[in-house]
Amino acid sequence: MRLVIAITGASGVVYGKRLLEVLKDKKIETHLIVSKAAEKVIKHELEISKEDIEKLAVHSYDADNLSAPMVSGSYKTDAMIIIPCSMKTLAGVAHGYSDNLILRTADVMLKEKRKLILVPRETPLNVIHLRNMLELAKQEVTIIPAMPAYYHKPKNIENIIDYVVGKVLDCLGIEHALFKRWPSSSF
Repeated sequence: MRLVIAITGASGVVYGKRLLEVLKDKKIETHLIVSKAAEKVIKHELEISKEDIEKLAVHSYDADNLSAPMVSGSYKTDAMIIIPCSMKTLAGVAHGYSDNLILRTADVMLKEKRKLILVPRETPLNVIHLRNMLELAKQEVTIIPAMPAYYHKPKNIENIIDYVVGKVLDCLGIEHALFKRWPSSSF
């Protein structure tokens, strides 16, 4: 499996980091793109560098590199996950504004009918955000808002992060044990 992972400047870069950790453990080929804004958020929220995140990926690319292999539909990838996905990036994807590698790769995923997963991390949502998500959902983009569940009784922040990352893995068909599933008879 070959996956493109993009981390944008929304709060919640820990979701992208955790996804990369899990995919690395599973020996899945990852191609990472970190936006300029995400570099700052990574430093602030995780207190690590972009280079530390890049070590978790098999390949990494500068967000301004529009000659990376993923800009062509002939370069086969199985899916792209933008985690977290800022509303700026979500709007760019929804409106075909491909001015950087993240947006161009997402555009390729759409035109080639490949799996595209967005993990928006914003609250509250306004009408523009919701319209953009609806437009993307109409194109079969999977939208997994970073909204944790509590039925699995998380004990710490890592359990909450793993729940969201586990939902992404579920959409990719990747087996995991990151959270306890809803029991068949719970009441």
